[in-house]
Amino acid sequence: MNLKLTDKTALVSASTKGIGFAIATGLAREGARVIVNGRSEKAVAEAKAQIKQTVPDARIESFAGDLSTAAAAETLLQGFLLVDILVNNLGIFEPKPFEDIPDEEWRRFFEVNVLSGVRLSRAYLPGMKQRNWGRIVFISSESAINTPAEMIHYGMTKTAQLAVSRGLAQSCAGTGVTVNAVLPGPTRSPGVEEFAAQLSGGKPFAEFETEFFKTVRPSSLLRRFATTEEVANLVTYVCSPLSAATNGAALRVDGGVVQACF
Repeated sequence: MNLKLTDKTALVSASTKGIGFAIATGLAREGARVIVNGRSEKAVAEAKAQIKQTVPDARIESFAGDLSTAAAAETLLQGFLLVDILVNNLGIFEPKPFEDIPDEEWRRFFEVNVLSGVRLSRAYLPGMKQRNWGRIVFISSESAINTPAEMIHYGMTKTAQLAVSRGLAQSCAGTGVTVNAVLPGPTRSPGVEEFAAQLSGGKPFAEFETEFFKTVRPSSLLRRFATTEEVANLVTYVCSPLSAATNGAALRVDGGVVQACF
């Protein structure tokens, strides 16, 4: 299927590894010009080289900076005034008992997971409206619906992303701009592997995976961690012109963890 992305410029925040990297690779494979972002020049350069190995004719730009900060967002705009596709993927998570989460951690999670996407959307949405075409995608989580008891602060930010994405979509009604949220379920990425090691006390990942879906996410129909590529496949489609009728949606790629048929 030709997703008609060859004339589009895409920015994927936090795209040097994990789901963000897979999304950047998927968009590049479909012909989009992709701006890869990470906090360090080294990480961005390595990700750029890896994408080029997979997609030799990829058109890759790069921006090194922590997009959870307003200063980095302002610097980004100086180099990239217009983007057609914005994927707000930047996010952090950490298991911690509710009683042990101080105020500053609630603020930090909101700043990174929610305000980073708000700032970038506010910066690039006017241009999308002016050109009457654009795609904004928030990478939320099934935790937006099933708040995890082990990291309530994370779940709160993912739910907030749904409110922002739906509100923005409604503000773009009747235009060629769409705004959606994608809700991955448990996905195997470097961050999740670190999470697994932290929770399991260093058990082999396969052993942790079996126990995780037996006790922590027993409602999963997939019964395994999704791959980052499986998540990226949906995001890449949502970013394309072919997805024009998909707008204001919360699209689950959660392996059936959420017990709902809508």
